[in-house]
Amino acid sequence: MFLKQFYLGCLAHASYVLGSGQEACVIDPQRDVEEYLTELQSQGLKLKYIIETHLHADFVSGHNELAQKTGAEIVFSHKARVELPHIAAQDGQKLSLGDLTLTILETPGHTPESICVLAEDAMSSKKMLFTGDTLFVGDVGRPDLVCQYGYEPEEMAGLLYDSLHKKIMPLDDAVEVYPAHGAGSLCGKNISQERSSTLGEQRKFNWALKPMDKDSFIESLTRELPEIPKYFGLAVQTNRQGARPLAELPPLQTMTSETVLAKQKEGALLLDVRSPAEFCQGHPAGALNIGLGGQFASFSGILVDADREKIIIGSKEQAQEAVVRLARAGLENVSGYLEDFRTGFTVVSVPQVQVQELAERIARDPSIKVLDVRRKAEYVAGHVPGARSIPLSELAAAVSDLDRDTTLHVICAGGYRSTMAVSLLLQHGFEKLENIEGGTMAWRKAGLDVHVDKPSACSAGS
Repeated sequence: MFLKQFYLGCLAHASYVLGSGQEACVIDPQRDVEEYLTELQSQGLKLKYIIETHLHADFVSGHNELAQKTGAEIVFSHKARVELPHIAAQDGQKLSLGDLTLTILETPGHTPESICVLAEDAMSSKKMLFTGDTLFVGDVGRPDLVCQYGYEPEEMAGLLYDSLHKKIMPLDDAVEVYPAHGAGSLCGKNISQERSSTLGEQRKFNWALKPMDKDSFIESLTRELPEIPKYFGLAVQTNRQGARPLAELPPLQTMTSETVLAKQKEGALLLDVRSPAEFCQGHPAGALNIGLGGQFASFSGILVDADREKIIIGSKEQAQEAVVRLARAGLENVSGYLEDFRTGFTVVSVPQVQVQELAERIARDPSIKVLDVRRKAEYVAGHVPGARSIPLSELAAAVSDLDRDTTLHVICAGGYRSTMAVSLLLQHGFEKLENIEGGTMAWRKAGLDVHVDKPSACSAGS
């Protein structure tokens, strides 16, 4: 038997190649598929199935391209209403893969069509459960991503409770758990850094598998759900239809400053993919910074309009990488890139402030404005005293409530999101902005005081 996990940090996404004998399947593939093809060839495996645990909302899958290149069959739940040739799997249906038997378990809750795949090896007692977004290490999938299709979060949370208790928890403790996401994914709230586990370990440490009644589970799971990123609906529809192969995307063009300036005036977005430090040192006016060094694809999906023309600010290599990573989130309208922007553009710099200096300023003047753009749960767990919380995903809608005449000291966890926030505020006409270098992690490391908000009376899973 052969198993390999492929992990994309920019989407906190895990996919798998599972093989037995000379046959293999790929579970929840990413948009770019060459890694799977290379691995299959090196292992001498023929791809038989491409299994999707559900219609993914946070990334665009490569199932269509994999099927075209290998002839493998795509497997979805029969509830997915997929618009391309596939096996419409039913609950309890079994698929053979060498010495492995793959059993489809319908586990609605994250989405109506969610499934888990139980792989059992006839040559040993080994059992593996590929849980998609139903069960994560330390958490479960959020229940609100299908609200636009008429499903209420409470209804989906109830289905998830039933799926956990009727389909997953009856399995043995030794069953290995392989989810589709890790920490940082937008599909859960408190996913562990661990990328796999066992069902026995999850019974001990996962709040969602602790003894509780259904109403308590629903209340916990549906409390304080984060905003649904605007690109999720686009990704679902693309996955239902099947994304086009990456090779069919238009070739990336190098552009002159004159061309980029003209396109910017026509509405094109300048997407600066360099590091936060490079962006703060100098960038073309109006550019949005999302550095390639972090969860680039996820934040691009949150902050960037899919239909808007995009021009990359960065090197050719950075631009090529950005095109692929944008495509993973379904963002394809990239017309070119510009590396040298210092001719013809207004170049803007942003002061970077050390945490010790910020602390000294606050000590002298407690009215200093600190804007924390982390998620609410991060903020509640500990923040700079007096800091105001506006999560990055909500910032654009909140700009009218911010004082443009007072310097805003923008902070996040480590400086990645705060730089995005600064670039977004600059686009909205703010000028008095300073980025806190190293973020809240640097603040804590320096031994500075952190304010922790009191938890609510019932905080499981929040």
